[in-house]
Amino acid sequence: MARTRRTGRITLVGGGPGPADLLTVRASNALAAADVVYFDRLGPTEDLARLAPLATFVDVGKTPGHHKMAQEEITARMIDGAKTGLHVVRLKGGDPFVFGRGGEEMSAAVAAGIPVTVVPGVSSATAVPGAAGIPVTHRGTSHLFTVVSGHAPLTEREYRHLAGLGGTIVVLMGVGTLPSLVAGLRRAGLPNVTPVAVVERGFSHAQRTVTATLGSIVNAATSCRNPAVIVIGDVVALAPALAAANLPTNASLQTA
Repeated sequence: MARTRRTGRITLVGGGPGPADLLTVRASNALAAADVVYFDRLGPTEDLARLAPLATFVDVGKTPGHHKMAQEEITARMIDGAKTGLHVVRLKGGDPFVFGRGGEEMSAAVAAGIPVTVVPGVSSATAVPGAAGIPVTHRGTSHLFTVVSGHAPLTEREYRHLAGLGGTIVVLMGVGTLPSLVAGLRRAGLPNVTPVAVVERGFSHAQRTVTATLGSIVNAATSCRNPAVIVIGDVVALAPALAAANLPTNASLQTA
């Protein structure tokens, strides 16, 4: 009797903001059934051996200016593995479709005829500010929020759009471009007194929040490093009152 070859597949998994207990049940189940896991540097990386006991692990994490593996190679290797019958899990920090290139990887899998599933994850855009006691929306303060990638400076049109929208601006991985972001928003008319927070290493014991204003945050945040989430808007003023009950052990709140 001819042996039936197992059909391979790809699962794009959102790993959330770091702790393994913030994974969804579906994400945990996908990892438990994985043959190979391509993982980034963010997310529950310290728990992978327990979460995916049968899998081989491939570290493809990116840091500013250094990519261990080009995106095209990651995608090609995932597809090649699935074609041999493997269950390939692509584990990303946060959510796969929030600045995670999940759309690119899904499109490539579909084009190659590979079954692909997306497992949503808890996005750091809302979770990390929450861990610092900053709600991205709050009745009477902000009824909308905008999420921005901090990897590259914005255009003048984008700065004007952000400044004119109101509400809360959330910037992911934006410490390196913070000076240009602040300058652009100020040129677009956002007041210097607008509250700003930089939340570093959210959900870790080294979590730190630096709060200041648009006019002073660049000087106040000179020691800040990614991974960090920047929050701009009046909701930041709620942090001192709400953070104390929510901060992880050893986390800190610093006001400039």
